[in-house]
Amino acid sequence: MTESWATFGADLHLEPVPGRGVRAGLAEALREAARSGRLAPGTRLPSSRSLAVDLGIARNTVAEAYAELVAEGWLTARRGSGTRVAERARIGAGAGTGAGVRRPAAAVPVRRPVRAQTSYSLKPGSPDLGGFPRAAWLTAARRALTRAPNEAFGYADPRGRVELREALAGYLARARGVYADPEHIVLCAGFGQGLLLLARTLRARRIREIAVEGYGLDVHRDLLAGAGLRTRPLVVDGEGARTTGLAGAGPGVGAVLLTPAHQFPTGAALTPGRRAAAVDWARSTGGLILEDDYDGEFRYDRQPVGALQGLDPDRVVYLGTASKSLAPGLRMGWMVVPGPLMDEVLAVKGPADWNSGALDQLTLAEFIRAGAYDRHVREMRLRYRRRRDELVAAVGERAVVSGIAAGLHAVLDLPAGGERAALRAAAWQDLGLLPLSFFRHPDAVMPSREALVVGFGTPTQSAWAPTLAALIAALP
Repeated sequence: MTESWATFGADLHLEPVPGRGVRAGLAEALREAARSGRLAPGTRLPSSRSLAVDLGIARNTVAEAYAELVAEGWLTARRGSGTRVAERARIGAGAGTGAGVRRPAAAVPVRRPVRAQTSYSLKPGSPDLGGFPRAAWLTAARRALTRAPNEAFGYADPRGRVELREALAGYLARARGVYADPEHIVLCAGFGQGLLLLARTLRARRIREIAVEGYGLDVHRDLLAGAGLRTRPLVVDGEGARTTGLAGAGPGVGAVLLTPAHQFPTGAALTPGRRAAAVDWARSTGGLILEDDYDGEFRYDRQPVGALQGLDPDRVVYLGTASKSLAPGLRMGWMVVPGPLMDEVLAVKGPADWNSGALDQLTLAEFIRAGAYDRHVREMRLRYRRRRDELVAAVGERAVVSGIAAGLHAVLDLPAGGERAALRAAAWQDLGLLPLSFFRHPDAVMPSREALVVGFGTPTQSAWAPTLAALIAALP
């Protein structure tokens, strides 16, 4: 399907109400979002064509749902202004954390084995850095610098600039389904710093052990260990982490770190039953869930999976970054922190690090408000989806490809002995590759699996074709 860039609108996370018919279910989902304040008054909705493509339904169905809500007064529609949420009082603020609004994604570079730089790389952990929107970012930076108040150049709130916290609150509410208020957002220098702050906060609470997924980044485990926390691995399978195992973890485990939308690196989405099991454990024990939503915006085959935080904002700390959507070099991350935990997090953050650079925060706020962030994410989503499809077609029957519904990497399962042969051949091709075993927790008890984790988002656009060719040459 060829789509004009003009059809691109804002991202909108919606879950049509089941059992009501497509149009009625969509109308009720929009009505609830406006009623609860998750979609703030004045928010511009995607065009009927754009939303129909995202949801995989008929354009007329979306148009009829919009018309119904316009007639009821929930939405307004004016030529040249699009369809917007009506300027009306909210009915029922959000639960738990304070106000009703909802939130995005996080990642940290993979720590790689020490070795010489390769000509080609398919190691996961980075987006296509050549896709950074330089011109649009420069425009936003100029506008932000011109509008910046004098006090923006001084010491500031350790939570970060309010302009970015407000912009993130609106964006993440509609795009990721996270409940948050700007007062509950803490900006940090990437996911790593956010995780370290939370680890130190947990230690201050006398928590000594945290559950983690059996497959994950060793840099995350090292951060937790460096803060004095022991990590206990959960088994990971095709349904994500087995959170049902938390019930028998004992009183020593006070938190769990999860990647629910797209498990890293297997690519599995945490099933509804396991999401509920994690939340039930947190409620019954007083534990915390740390949600790493690193790939939440890059879903290709269906509507993005909503954030786990929406199930219980009081028990889930949501973490996201611009590392995958824009670039890790920005060092821009955020946490949505439950109210009771906020003072403890700021007590850890404030004395050592007030906030990330104010000008970059103001630029990102402007970038989001102008709609440039939505446009960039949609453009890159199409680019990565094309690469994913080309990878699957090129691999053919030589490997079983999984974990490709979202994200910037795929898992290639190989026959017995295939992993070692592929890595040896990749070295001859001067291609950087990582096996699935590289990400396995040393204490995890799981079936052995010969597989490669292929970061198809890593190469620049010009390097993609030769890098893919090097991979195919390396496969047994």
